Amino acid sequence: MTMNNLLHNRKSIRLKNYDYSSNGYYFVTICTKNAKPFITRYHKTIKAILYSLPTKINGLNIDYTCLMPTHIHTIFILNNVKKTLGEIIRMFKALVTKETGLTNFWQRNYYEHVIRNEKALLKIREYIQNNPLAEKLKFDQFYK
Repeated sequence: MTMNNLLHNRKSIRLKNYDYSSNGYYFVTICTKNAKPFITRYHKTIKAILYSLPTKINGLNIDYTCLMPTHIHTIFILNNVKKTLGEIIRMFKALVTKETGLTNFWQRNYYEHVIRNEKALLKIREYIQNNPLAEKLKFDQFYK
């Protein structure tokens, strides 16, 4: 199988037929490539770039965030934004890459979860604040 075929056969982790520019809250995790602790070295730069995004993208807000050595947890709020979540993440990654000069800073892709109610939002904020290195969240429990 050629590299081109491998790239086209990757399984998408996004919700089918979901509009990722829809108003709402989105929990996002972005990881460094090969779990390198780049974020520790560039913490101030990354935080400044992250918090500058709402000044560059109308309707974008940051609800909550936590930077760890190898990954970032953030809750983005989209309100009539003209970009998709993916475009926002690409912009953030590109700005960090440009500012740090490290071309292999980020892992390909990112993890996202569309937050569907206030109970889930509160639980995810709690997770980000209190337990950023805990085992994977079990989102289904937030919606019972």
